[in-house]
Amino acid sequence: MTENGNTDSKSGAKNGTRRKVNVRKIVSRTITVLFLGGIAALLVIAAMPKPVPVDVAEVARGPLEVTIDEDGVTRVKDRYVVSLPLTGSLGRLELRAGDAVTEGGVLARVEPMAPQLLDERSRIQADARVAASQAAQRQARAAVARAEAALALAQQMEQRQVQLAERGGAPQTTLDQARFEARARQEELTSARFGVRVADYEVRMAQAAAGRMADARGKPDEAQDQLEVPSPIRGRVLRVLHQQEGVAQAGTPLLELGDPGALEVVVDVLTADAVQIQPGAQVELVRWGGEQALTGRVQRVEPSAFTKISALGVEEQRVNVVIELASPREEWEALGDGFRVEARIRVWREDDVVRIPSSALFRHEEGWAVYVVEGEQARLRVVQVGRRNGFEAQITEGLEPGAQVVVHPSEQVVDGVAVRVR
Repeated sequence: MTENGNTDSKSGAKNGTRRKVNVRKIVSRTITVLFLGGIAALLVIAAMPKPVPVDVAEVARGPLEVTIDEDGVTRVKDRYVVSLPLTGSLGRLELRAGDAVTEGGVLARVEPMAPQLLDERSRIQADARVAASQAAQRQARAAVARAEAALALAQQMEQRQVQLAERGGAPQTTLDQARFEARARQEELTSARFGVRVADYEVRMAQAAAGRMADARGKPDEAQDQLEVPSPIRGRVLRVLHQQEGVAQAGTPLLELGDPGALEVVVDVLTADAVQIQPGAQVELVRWGGEQALTGRVQRVEPSAFTKISALGVEEQRVNVVIELASPREEWEALGDGFRVEARIRVWREDDVVRIPSSALFRHEEGWAVYVVEGEQARLRVVQVGRRNGFEAQITEGLEPGAQVVVHPSEQVVDGVAVRVR
């Protein structure tokens, strides 16, 4: 029995040892399998495409405005260059730029030269100058008559539009346009009357010069009195064109006069942009030096263009757009002739459109498209684009307000790719 007992105990010990070895093998294999499975899972996860981070913007409904932004300069509406009416000895001018002048005030004095006055050819030229100035005077008065008729018609149209607007039969934009036309015709009449005053002045000066010559012919040996050159307008000296005293020829420019209180703005734009600008269009003037922006309206687009070299050396065809200031004089009284401004000319505006940032658009085949975020994917959407400015675009078809579009989409963003909004 002892031998059998020992034998059983030994076999039991061997079986226990075998079970421990098997358990260790199973645990080791399990750990190995789990480790290899984890590595495989990590490899699978690493191989899976990651969501592309994107920036999005919401499709919104609201106002959209399209403007043409260009630099411009101010200028005095009606300016006049005072010239010497006859050849003589000119005294030194005492006026300086910015000095105020009154209508009829003495600007300069000239002492006629006797040898020039006795010349028959000069007398004939003086008579011709009188005839030419009288013809210009008649033209100026005819221009006043035309301006008065145009103003009367514009005022009648304005009154009709006011009556229609009171009954609800005319939109506000039509009434605003009629008021602008009446105001523009009033400004034209003011300029025409200024032209008449200038023409009258030219006639008086030409007749005075011719009269001096006639007196010199009759009294060649007598000393001639000084001829005073009066101011044709009330305003200020814009520029002094001739400062030296001494002998000067007839027609020599002396002073440039104008009224700084009657300013307009001139902006040169590309001809491709000019065709979109209509008289009466609203204008905002910024960065002119004041605290707030000024308002204005397009008075006219000049019919003749000119060639201008851009900063990049490219030839451009441009045309001047003349803008009338609409803000009160008190807001821009610091402005003078030739001051720089930045003009934003409105060419289109709607108060209720579907709009998105222009950076979300890209070319697709023959049209435009965007990427719309649906769930966690980017989907290609073809859209119809209307008006655009530098920042936003009007969407006429393809999008509804509230949708999320990808802005500045990279090459990684394609149709169906997973995306992550930053």
